[in-house]
Amino acid sequence: MDLDVLFADNHVLVINKQAGILAQPDITGKPDILSLAKRFIKATCHKPGGVYLGLVHRLDRQASGVMVLARTSKAASRLSACFRQHAAVKKYMVIVEGRCSGSGTFSDYIVKHGRTVSIVPGTHQGARYATLNWHAVASCGDLTLMSVELITGRPHQIRIQCAHRGLPLLGDRRYGSSRVFGEEAIALHCYMLGIPHPISRTFQVWTAPPPAYWRGYFDDAINGLIKAAHQGWSEGSGHS
Repeated sequence: MDLDVLFADNHVLVINKQAGILAQPDITGKPDILSLAKRFIKATCHKPGGVYLGLVHRLDRQASGVMVLARTSKAASRLSACFRQHAAVKKYMVIVEGRCSGSGTFSDYIVKHGRTVSIVPGTHQGARYATLNWHAVASCGDLTLMSVELITGRPHQIRIQCAHRGLPLLGDRRYGSSRVFGEEAIALHCYMLGIPHPISRTFQVWTAPPPAYWRGYFDDAINGLIKAAHQGWSEGSGHS
């Protein structure tokens, strides 16, 4: 299984993750990003010994899109702090079952029970605050394409916050979808990630298109989202 590498230097490795792949190894022994990326670094950089890679954020197994991995412990520490302090810009595209329009903010308290997340009152033991900004990009039939910017990064956050409002992600059977989408996939793709580089401190942005099985769903609108995300940073902010 090959990695879709978007960028690599001595400090970070940026990839476009496929859906169906774990972020890190678990007891199932299924393919995972951390192991695949270590093999890629070992082969391309001709590393004779072990390879260090730090997992500083995650994407759900069924999700796809831009991920960054740290190649040194210093980069890992700084990138972890970046995500913890909400200094990273993370934009996702989702297709939800249901129609909505406009834009807004979803703010809730969530708690994780095993492999499932629930919306709970703020007073619930273990509840964590979750917030995101959303914009409805286009609708067709009973489906809507939304762009989502995560403010916090909680487990299953986009999935449960949309489902809680009657807008389950296409293919997300766990949270109420009635349909299949791709193979081991849900309609959740990180199409833009921006971070301060852990060493140079310059702000860098990467974009990636969704997998082929998204074709036929809002193609023009999706292309417009990615183009706008890239141009908005490179032209408006001087970033690339």
